[in-house]
Amino acid sequence: MSNPVLIIDNGAATIKCGLASSESPNIIPNCKMKVKSERQRQYIGDQIDDCKDCSGLYYILPHQKGFIMNWDTQREVWDYVINSKYKHIDPKETQLIITEPYFNFKQIQNNIDEVLFEEFGFASVLRTNTGFLSCFNSKVDTPACLVVDSGFSFTHIAPYICSEKSKFMKLKHGVRRVDVGGKLLTNHLKDIISYRQMNVMDETYVINQCKEDVCFVSTKFHEELKTCEQKKRNNIVTDYILPDYTNVKRGYAKEPNWRANRLNPNPDDPQFVRLANERFQVPELLFNPSDIGINQVGIVEAIVDSISSLPEKIQPLLYSNIVLTGGNANIRGFKARLAKDLRIYCPSLYDLNVNLPKNPTTYPWFGGKELGSHDDLLKKLSVTKKEYDESGDNKRSICVDKFDT
Repeated sequence: MSNPVLIIDNGAATIKCGLASSESPNIIPNCKMKVKSERQRQYIGDQIDDCKDCSGLYYILPHQKGFIMNWDTQREVWDYVINSKYKHIDPKETQLIITEPYFNFKQIQNNIDEVLFEEFGFASVLRTNTGFLSCFNSKVDTPACLVVDSGFSFTHIAPYICSEKSKFMKLKHGVRRVDVGGKLLTNHLKDIISYRQMNVMDETYVINQCKEDVCFVSTKFHEELKTCEQKKRNNIVTDYILPDYTNVKRGYAKEPNWRANRLNPNPDDPQFVRLANERFQVPELLFNPSDIGINQVGIVEAIVDSISSLPEKIQPLLYSNIVLTGGNANIRGFKARLAKDLRIYCPSLYDLNVNLPKNPTTYPWFGGKELGSHDDLLKKLSVTKKEYDESGDNKRSICVDKFDT
C-alpha cells in the first residue's frame, strides 16, 4: 500500500489542502488575523469563522508581493493545517505535493524545502506550480495547454506542452506575469469607496466580500461607463448592505432604495454603500493596469505575447486550450471579456477555446489529486527525505535542480 498523498495549494490568500483520497479540499485563509473586539486573541486560518465581529480585521500575511516573506507566520499556518486538520496522518509516511509561485527566488525555495523536510519530516516532497497541476486536471485532449492563473498577488500566463518525462512541460520562455491580482482590486475598491462615500480603509475583509459579490467584468466598458454618467438611476447601480455583526452578519447586495434620504438617514436602517461604475471599473484593471499608472500590458496582451514568443506550429494548439484558474476567474464576465478581446488578436484560421472550470479556485488542487493517483510518475518527480538527507552539502541544490519551477 502506497503512502498517503497530501496536496497543499499554497496560495497567498488561501490554502487549498486535502488528501488525494478526499472528495474536495479544505479552503483555509493563509494568514493570521486579529480583530478590534478581541485584541489579545489571534485567529489562524479558518479559526476566523469563530469570530462574531470581523469589523476592523487586521491581517498578518506570510506573503508580501506574492512571495513568502514572513516565515514565522507561514510556519504557524502550515503547522495548524498539518497538525490540526490532518493530525491523523504521520508526515514521515506522507507524500506532499505543494505549490509555489512562478519566478520564485532560490532562497525562498531552499527555505520551503528545509521546513518541509527538516521540521515536518515529510517522506517525499514535490514542489511545483499551479499551472502544472491544472494541466493534469484539463479534460481537453490536446498536446498543449495555456494556463491563465489570476490569483491574489499576480496574474500568470504559462504555456505547457506534453512531455514524456513529466507528462507536461512548462515552456519557461513563454511565461508572463501581470502585477495585478485580487489584493490590488480590493485595495483599489477600498480607495474609491473611501474617497467617494465613507472611510473603509480598515475594512479589508468586508470590502473583499463586497468585491466578490457585486463586481463584474464589462464587455462594453465605455457604453456602460457612459450609461452611469448620463443616468443616475440605471440597472448597474446597486446598494451593498454593510454588516454590523449584530443583525447583519455578512454584507449583501440589494436594489437601490431611491427614496431613502442619504443626507439624513434613518438610524434604524442598515448602513450601505452605493456602487455604480465602481462595479466594473475595479475589475477592468486586469485588462488595463495603466488605468492606475501600472506600466504593464493587460491579461489579453500578455497572453498574445506569450503565445507569439513560441514556435508557430504550437500556437494554434495553445489558442485552442486556454484554461482559467485562480480566484479572479470567478468574477462575472471574466471569461466572456477575455474570449471577446482575444478573438481580435487570434488569427482567424485558429480555433479559440477559453475554458472556465466550475471552481477555478480549487482547479489546481484537483489536478494534484489526479497526479497523486499516478504513483510511478509522482515518485519520479518527487525528492524523498532519504535523498535530501544523503545529499549532504548539496541539500539546497538537489530540490532546485529536480523541480521544474
